[in-house]
Amino acid sequence: MRGAVIHAPGDIRFETVDDAKILKPTDAVIRTAVTCVCGSDLWPYRGAEPTERAHPMGHEYVGFVEEVGSEVTSVQPGQFVVGSFATSDNTCANCRNGFQSNCLNREFMSTCQAEYVRIPNAQGTLVATDGVPDETFWPGLLAVSDVMGTGWWAADAAEVRPGSTTVVVGDGAVGLCAVIAAKEMGAERIIAMSRHEPRQKLALEFGATDIVTERGEDGVARIRELTGGIGADSVLECVGTAQAMTQALHSARPGGNVGFVGVPHEVAIDGQELFFSHVGLRGGPAPVRRYLPDLINRVVTGAIDPGKVFDLTLPLDQVAEGYKAMDERRAIKTLLKP
Repeated sequence: MRGAVIHAPGDIRFETVDDAKILKPTDAVIRTAVTCVCGSDLWPYRGAEPTERAHPMGHEYVGFVEEVGSEVTSVQPGQFVVGSFATSDNTCANCRNGFQSNCLNREFMSTCQAEYVRIPNAQGTLVATDGVPDETFWPGLLAVSDVMGTGWWAADAAEVRPGSTTVVVGDGAVGLCAVIAAKEMGAERIIAMSRHEPRQKLALEFGATDIVTERGEDGVARIRELTGGIGADSVLECVGTAQAMTQALHSARPGGNVGFVGVPHEVAIDGQELFFSHVGLRGGPAPVRRYLPDLINRVVTGAIDPGKVFDLTLPLDQVAEGYKAMDERRAIKTLLKP
C-alpha cells in the first residue's frame, strides 16, 4: 500500500509502505475513507521536533473495517468507524475514569495518512456509526477523531459553563473547534484570539462573539478590557507555545480555569505565579474516546459542523502539498482523499 512518510523537515513523500496487517488479536485494519494533516504534524515538518529516521505520518482517520482480530467483537468488517488518535482498551482504571488517552495499554496512532491503517486496541477505540454516513458528513466525523474532540476537551478541562465568558487562544483547527465546543456548552461570550481574517470569519460563524487580534501582553490587556478588568472564566489554550500558555494564564480571572491542549514546546510555568493567581490548570492529550458517541451524534444530526475547518481538499498522493499549504498558512487544515 502507499502512505505519507517524513524523511526530514520539509520532506514529506507519498511512497510504498508496509501493508497494514493484524499483528495482535486486539487489532483491526480499516480502509481509509478520508484522512488529513494536523497542525501538530507541522512540528516535525518545521524541524521543531527531530526526525531521526524516516517514518509514516498521520493520526486522524475514519474508514471502513476490512478485518478484525480474534478478540474484537465491537465492530465488524464493512462498518464505517471513527476512532481516536490515542487508542485505548476502554476497560482499564484510567479509561473507566474517562481518561482513555492515558489508557494503561495506550498506543498513539502515527500511520494514518495512508490507504489502509492498523488500529491497535480496536475493541475499545473504534465506534461504528449507524450505517454508512453520507459523504457530506465524513469531514465532520474526521474532525471528531482529533481536532473536534480536542477542542471539546479544552472546553471541558477549562470548565466552560452556561452563561460564562470563554477565551480561545489559537485560531487553528483545534482552536476553531474549541469555539464550537464553548458554544455547545453554553458560553455566553466567546472571545477568539486571531490575526487571520478567514479564521476570524469561521470563528464568528462557529459562535465567537468577539475577536481579539493582539497577542502576548497586549492581548491580555485587551481581554482584561473586555472583561471589566477581571479576566475570563475559562481560557482554552490551543497552540502549545510559551507565549500562548502565558497569554492563556494571564487572561483567566482568579478562580478561573485554563484548559491546555496544544502540545507544549518550550513551555515553562512559574509555580509561584500560578500559586498566587488562583487559576486552575488542566490539559493533556484529549480523551477523545470519552466524547465519540456524543460528538458523532452531533455531527450526523447537523448540530455541529466541524468539517468546515477543512478548507483544502487534495488527493492523498498530494499530501506533501497539503503540508506545505498549512505551513505557509494558505490552508487551515488539509483533507486528504485516497
